[in-house]
Amino acid sequence: MAVLNRILSIEAVRVTEAAAIRCARLAGCGNEHMADQAAVEAMREAFNRLPIDGTVVIGEGERDEAPMLFIGEKVGGGGVKVDIALDPLEGTTLCAKAMPNALAVMAMAEAGTLLNAPDTYMDKIAIGGGYPEGVIDLDADPADNIMRLAKAKGVKPNEITACILDRPRHEKLIARVRHAGASIQLIPDGDIAGVIATSDPAETGIDIYIGQGGAPEGVLAAAALRCVGGQMQARLVFRNDDEIARARKLGIKDLKRKYSMMDLASGDVVFAATGVTDGTMLDGVKFMEQFIYTESIVMRSATRTIRWIKTRHWRGDDD
Repeated sequence: MAVLNRILSIEAVRVTEAAAIRCARLAGCGNEHMADQAAVEAMREAFNRLPIDGTVVIGEGERDEAPMLFIGEKVGGGGVKVDIALDPLEGTTLCAKAMPNALAVMAMAEAGTLLNAPDTYMDKIAIGGGYPEGVIDLDADPADNIMRLAKAKGVKPNEITACILDRPRHEKLIARVRHAGASIQLIPDGDIAGVIATSDPAETGIDIYIGQGGAPEGVLAAAALRCVGGQMQARLVFRNDDEIARARKLGIKDLKRKYSMMDLASGDVVFAATGVTDGTMLDGVKFMEQFIYTESIVMRSATRTIRWIKTRHWRGDDD
């Protein structure tokens, strides 16, 4: 376990730092694909320097869709067996447009403990720690969830703020949340950061995350929330037969299953993220004459340890 602890903490940050630095050079370039590819390549190189026997369970897509960091790919130089979930550039649009909250993100866990989720949509609801179990329910009316959370927090519903992705599909959800009296912070992208924000409402102003986003991002968000404490429920959403076939190929039998946070990410989990652009959680990469500055966070579920890491990289080491 001591080896796991060492690898799944400081070493994890090296991976997200590498991806963040590489794609941050392209912030504002307007080319999402180019920025994402830069992050992928850097993250892949960094993984191969680690003494792990890693299997990508959440990655850039299936093997025929992604040249590297695809689902099922083996990474690392050999050693401890781990599951890996990653998003080399969470918020490709945010980076391409130099908007806030773009991140490089990854999670590592004991082998067999991360849900191998297909690249489909996922309904999600999440809150931070400190509340009784069952306060939120994915199947409840959004207004009811707001009311119950407000009661558990000891405030009125108009003192609750929900984070929701700004998408046309959320029009009715937004109306129901506002009808309950809560305010809404709409985000253009980056729902991993949105879920994590619920863990520290005093700092972020976010009490609850609700809505539909990517399933891979849902697993990563659950991994992070496991490390800091909270509640999360999710369900896969399928738009066509092809997506159902992908799920079955990954071993998912119950297509309507409501997943808890532990179903998404169990065992000992380490989560790491490095800011690409400035955001509510982390500062973005800063390029100076001689040095590059990064800010990262690394968390571990077994110990509930959270570390904020500010690093100065000598530019001679940056390619």
